[in-house]
Amino acid sequence: MREVRLQDTLSGSVRRLEPRDPPRVGIYACGPTVYGRVHVGNARPYVVFSLLKRFLEHEGYDAAFVANVTDVNDKIYDAARERGVPSDELAREMTDAYVADTDELGLGRPDREPKASETIAAIISLIAALIEGGHAYEARGDVYFRVASFADYGKLSNRPLDEMRQGEGDDSADVKEAPQDFALWKARKEGEDTWWESPWGDGRPGWHIECSAMAEQILGVDFEVHGGGSDLIFPHHENEIAQTEAARGRPLARLWMHNGMVEMADEKMAKSVGNIRLLHGALEQFGREAFLMWLVGAHYRKPLAYTEEALADAARAVDRVRELVRRLDPEAPSAPELDAIAERFFDELADDFNTPAARAELFAWVAEANRRLDAGERIGPGRLGELLHAFGLESLLSGESERPSEEVERMAAERQEARAARDFERADRLRDELAARGWEIRDTADGPRLVRT
Repeated sequence: MREVRLQDTLSGSVRRLEPRDPPRVGIYACGPTVYGRVHVGNARPYVVFSLLKRFLEHEGYDAAFVANVTDVNDKIYDAARERGVPSDELAREMTDAYVADTDELGLGRPDREPKASETIAAIISLIAALIEGGHAYEARGDVYFRVASFADYGKLSNRPLDEMRQGEGDDSADVKEAPQDFALWKARKEGEDTWWESPWGDGRPGWHIECSAMAEQILGVDFEVHGGGSDLIFPHHENEIAQTEAARGRPLARLWMHNGMVEMADEKMAKSVGNIRLLHGALEQFGREAFLMWLVGAHYRKPLAYTEEALADAARAVDRVRELVRRLDPEAPSAPELDAIAERFFDELADDFNTPAARAELFAWVAEANRRLDAGERIGPGRLGELLHAFGLESLLSGESERPSEEVERMAAERQEARAARDFERADRLRDELAARGWEIRDTADGPRLVRT
């Protein structure tokens, strides 16, 4: 079992992973607010922490990955109102879409996926503990966290107190004791069609308290890794730290791990600025293997540019692996030099989950195997499967990725129909679209067959 070290945002240093109850490791990553289809930026933390779990399991840890769904939020109310549907109906629809879209990544589901709407009792209990301890107060049916009661507030984001505005709107300014205080419970407002009973009246939870309650309910306090995008450092994660430590007297998590943003045109990807690339569209256009290869090509802490050129480069990298796999002899042994490369691959992941350095070792393995094959040696897969599994790319070794998707098969069938109807212009257009997706239709004695190009 390697010593695993990760960058901790709270301390600002790379720290050793020290499980509370070895070898168990709890990972909690903030999931999406389900008011629309998820974009490729939402996919980055899902992939980073799914792969972190895979690596830890490879090293012998018993890792559990929890990714929540925020299905109670102002953004959901607004989107539902715009569409003219009930907010809980929209939340269910978008939750189902999120699950379907992330299923296409082929990484499996997190071990637990709690919803805010199903954690209301735990949320109310945590708020009550904060009020009892003098860390929160009720005002006109709302409940706010009293920031002045928590001396360490700001220790995650390291911002001056006067810059810590919560962005909750002007409607709460006249009832809060201080501008920095943030909502734990919000009284029901006109036009809000989902609410719950509480000791402070009908309403619903604030965003930050949801994650504190869900994480504690499943992993307990002082669990190992709390993750999410760097845009959540303030206010979301700052507030989670304050709530839990104030109520429980213990840290929520031992390490705070943040991934960089996915960017387009020199700005982060966000629905609010309109520069969205939806995940399901990206996977359909480039394929899951190329998408994952693109993500692991950058260190998780760094911003990552989304461009068609970058995804095309990743697709070519995938093809290099695929071509090597076709040359390997499943019955042949591995070589010690290749096994040494595999060890370096996992050493890089143990050093702050350095996926680009590990990816370089993967292609060192590919290059060395090709060199030996070119020299006439018989080379087997050896530990290549371990390396590919760590990146979610085990399908390249199994050949599973060679099978066409339902969309590709549909396009092939439409092309045959167009040919039968002598609509050759449409048939040629569909042939070109299939070629762009990496597929060729070949006529065989058994009829047309799709072949990976």
